[in-house]
Amino acid sequence: MSDGVERIIMGDACVSEGAAWLAAADPRFGAALQETGELPLRLRPDGFAQLLSAIVSQQVSVASARAIWARLEDLGLVTPEAVLAAGDEGLRAGGLSRQKIKYAQALAAADIDFEALRQTPTDEVVKILTAVTGIGIWTAEIYAMFSLGRADVFAPGDLALQEGARILFKLPERPKEKALRQMAEAWSPWRSVAARILWAYYHVEKNREGIA
Repeated sequence: MSDGVERIIMGDACVSEGAAWLAAADPRFGAALQETGELPLRLRPDGFAQLLSAIVSQQVSVASARAIWARLEDLGLVTPEAVLAAGDEGLRAGGLSRQKIKYAQALAAADIDFEALRQTPTDEVVKILTAVTGIGIWTAEIYAMFSLGRADVFAPGDLALQEGARILFKLPERPKEKALRQMAEAWSPWRSVAARILWAYYHVEKNREGIA
């Protein structure tokens, strides 16, 4: 798009457009798409609750994360005001560990303008989010990709993306984050769709979900 505004994925047609571009740019993406079929849209809401949910999901199983999140929702602990008012004891009752209590409180106190992030360049979004204790680059990039719908962001620290790339491109070993970030530059301006292809391909090859 013009004026430096980043392309936003609004629906399935955008994903299909990106997939067609990638298949034309590299036939291996075309081969992957033959196996995966239609790609999921994966768009999510944006805002505080989405990032708090990402913190809850860190280093626990999908089932555990869902159970804890349901408890926090039942207790109404999904807004900055409620998290700050609950204190350590209230958040512990919601199922959060001591470390995640600290992270949740840091996010609540950060006073992020989530609406403004919708118009903020992706690099700046990542900087703002990773300044909060408990939010790493992976979480920030996933937020930009799925909650903000950015078409040209990648998350090379993701193990399923690394493994999907290893299989699809017949690499001798799983690429490290820096190497995969460099590889992904060739997939601009549709890096988010390249990620969707690699997750779907990982799922087909490993019979395992790469991302919740």
